Amino acid sequence: MSARNNQANKAAARERLRVERERQAKKDRARRQLVVGVSAVAVLAAAGGIGYAVVQSNQPSAWESAAKATTVTAPKNTSGTNGTTVVVGKPAAKKTLELYEDSRCPVCATFEQSVGSTVEKDVEAGKYKIKYVGATFIDDAATGEGSKNALSALGAALDVSPDAFLTYKAALYSAKFHPEENDDKFAKDSYLLEVADSVPALKGNAAFKKNVEDGTFDAWAMKMSKAFDDSGVKGTPTLKMDGKPVTVAGSDNPPMTAPEFNTAIDTALKG
Repeated sequence: MSARNNQANKAAARERLRVERERQAKKDRARRQLVVGVSAVAVLAAAGGIGYAVVQSNQPSAWESAAKATTVTAPKNTSGTNGTTVVVGKPAAKKTLELYEDSRCPVCATFEQSVGSTVEKDVEAGKYKIKYVGATFIDDAATGEGSKNALSALGAALDVSPDAFLTYKAALYSAKFHPEENDDKFAKDSYLLEVADSVPALKGNAAFKKNVEDGTFDAWAMKMSKAFDDSGVKGTPTLKMDGKPVTVAGSDNPPMTAPEFNTAIDTALKG
């Protein structure tokens, strides 16, 4: 091989090496740019996710939105502003017993289980009417949303009829269905519907079921809760007639047995 050919071969080899190095350098630059680009997208995505999470956390809950609603769908068989006046009984009854209750309240459950049937018989006999005021403060005290959800479901029952409302209320407070105060069972629509299956007027009632599941009366429930807050009543159950508390004689306690209730209500009716 001549010296000239040898030099030419070396030059060609160096050129191929240079070209290969440039090609590899271009690939390396492209890879670095891709990594940087992907990292930038990841950072933006993460920032966007954090931003979305922050925005979502600052969004009002469904119940907060319901409380602020300016348009309220009230159940049938109600009156007053936003339908928060709920009076059940014969129009001819001259007296009205105000009954303040929270659906999760264990003392309310005891009252309803002991005295509820007596109240219903009195109302049926036209002895007095009932003005019901629903509260939801236990949701704040024990955490949860069962009081609110049950109150909305009671609105759905009232939309069916006053009798369905009273029967459903009794079922919610019954020993069979009423949960412990810290057990937020009423927050589940499925459980409220299970309780409703014990009420003939509500069992298989498609309109009632839809109103419970759709939260048709959620805003109404929150307005009713506000009416309780504005009433000045501090606990449940509270009974009043003619603006005066109906209590066991010589105490501030509500009557918790049928005999105590009969004595207290007879005194209130004479007042």
